[in-house]
Amino acid sequence: MIELRQVSKSYGQGDAEVYALREASLAATEGEMVAVMGPSGSGKSTLLTIAGTLEEPTIGDVLVAGQPVKNMSKAKKAQLRRRTIGYVFQDFNLLPGLTAAENVSLPLELDGAPARKARIAALKTLDGLGLGNRAGHYPDQLSGGERQRVAIARAVIGERRILLADEPSGALDSVNSEAIMRLLHSACKDNGMTAMVVTHDAQLASWADRVIFIRDGRITDQTAPAAGPESLLARATPGLEK
Repeated sequence: MIELRQVSKSYGQGDAEVYALREASLAATEGEMVAVMGPSGSGKSTLLTIAGTLEEPTIGDVLVAGQPVKNMSKAKKAQLRRRTIGYVFQDFNLLPGLTAAENVSLPLELDGAPARKARIAALKTLDGLGLGNRAGHYPDQLSGGERQRVAIARAVIGERRILLADEPSGALDSVNSEAIMRLLHSACKDNGMTAMVVTHDAQLASWADRVIFIRDGRITDQTAPAAGPESLLARATPGLEK
């Protein structure tokens, strides 16, 4: 569902050129949850934005749901994001003037769905995440965990098959963080979505099927998290094992 082939991303030219990503190759399949770990500034967020077509690589190829995106127009990429890719951000990114249901229905309405149909889909999605009774509430009337669940509902509504999350639990306590990862995991296992989750937390990364480690813009290692959070933390921060 997501494939990066020898992708690099640089900024500036000549002596001022700086690489955020170097020759990164990875593939995430249908129903798979992949966690991305690494130190701050290692290229994790750049990897995610390129996978989601929000940024273009300097070199290399990106395929989303089997479609090469290199020569897509901006309009086609925007359509691909609306229909195929959902984003979950650390700071929720909910519109404060819209209710939970209106925030969730927005992607469908922007894609041309009738308002009534979009609202019905939003209410169903919210109900599936245990927020049916909060649909009419505004973001500032919701707890942090509830706001993040609304953000997840907005990311998975419709026929989207890919879920990208950048530190989705960074603003939450440990209980809510685990609950959010459980929801993302369920979206993959129960609904066949593909998820790529950037996190610095080894405990949360252990929910994934596979963990990819990135450092200085390069993918350095990958593993199944069977060895537990301590092993993941050691791999993500080499030299700090002790």
